[in-house]
Amino acid sequence: MFKRTKSPAAPTAEQATAKPGGKGRPTPTRKEAEAAARARNKAPRDKRELAKKQREHRTEQSRKIRQGMKSGDERYFLPRDKGRVRRFIRDYVDARFSIVEMVIPLMIVGLLLGYTGQSALVQASSMVLLATVLFVVGDMLLLRFKLRRELKRRFPDESLKGTTYYALTRAMQMKFMRLPKARVKIGQPLPEDYDK
Repeated sequence: MFKRTKSPAAPTAEQATAKPGGKGRPTPTRKEAEAAARARNKAPRDKRELAKKQREHRTEQSRKIRQGMKSGDERYFLPRDKGRVRRFIRDYVDARFSIVEMVIPLMIVGLLLGYTGQSALVQASSMVLLATVLFVVGDMLLLRFKLRRELKRRFPDESLKGTTYYALTRAMQMKFMRLPKARVKIGQPLPEDYDK
């Protein structure tokens, strides 16, 4: 008796017929229109703006790659750093104490002695610098021979091409500057298996 009756349902968008001369699509919502306007504004207007956006993109990509290398994520390594042989070389170089670690302090001492003006100290300066160079060369030769022997023992089927250069370039860098970052400490024993 006092029951309310439902009003007939309004036609849905699919049921509504397109008006003649209409645009054939629904009017975008305010949110959609603002998003489209922002996207149009983001598009570069000239070559200078395009170059700036590309530079920002490259900077972001290289930051991401550098962070990945620091964290040890092998997906971000350069091709020269990938593989179990290169991982072993990095660990081998990082686990040994190298004279290169002392090069900068020895060079500073040598230069300071050279600027004193006293002939005895100037001679001592040149001796310190010469001894530093000789120690570094001797250390690099020792590294090469020991590393090659260890590589032949651990990876007899692998090609050793480029391994000496890779090891020497890593050893010539100060430990805190090496990328990928060192995973082992000086004197730490290395694992026998590098297949993982």
